Amino acid sequence: MESAPNEVTALLQRLSSGDKSVIERLMPLVYAELHRRANRYMQQERPDHTLQPTALVHEVYLKLVQQREPTFRNRAHFYAISAQLMRRILIDHARARLTAKRASALLDQAAMETLAEGHLQLRTDHPEGLLAINDALSELSTLDARQEKVVEMRFFGGLTAEETAEVLGISTRTVEREWSMARAWLYTRLKTSIRAV
Repeated sequence: MESAPNEVTALLQRLSSGDKSVIERLMPLVYAELHRRANRYMQQERPDHTLQPTALVHEVYLKLVQQREPTFRNRAHFYAISAQLMRRILIDHARARLTAKRASALLDQAAMETLAEGHLQLRTDHPEGLLAINDALSELSTLDARQEKVVEMRFFGGLTAEETAEVLGISTRTVEREWSMARAWLYTRLKTSIRAV
């Protein structure tokens, strides 16, 4: 975690009030935590992925500073927004990689087993798994938007159950219940997708 949470909160409040001059002070304070989260996520990607954690953090930073009227309620909300941006960036990269080829195997059996055990894990050698998760999350959002947000924050953003609860304004117990139900739904949905291929 960043070393000055009170300063980060104060800077986020100033940024939300329209003071963009604080961005240069804010980013060094949150950079290490953003990089840690990006690195954690990128460990699940294929080894030859063209996007590295540092580049992912830089792309997130650019998208954050390009927002016209950024609004961050607190640090957890800031990291939740960053998680959304990481997800979008990785999806865009995966889609670009697939323009020349058709999606094949979505997830391997080992990944399906880890999903059933409570972890989301993608194949490291194919972006199809990432796209399958994204498509399934888009479908889940129409059924239960809160469950989709929980998965996005926990899986893509690396937020803890407590951080996710803070951002969503719900209890940690509710986050854990939603996380469990969303994983079960994703497992069933992705298993169906594999049979259809």
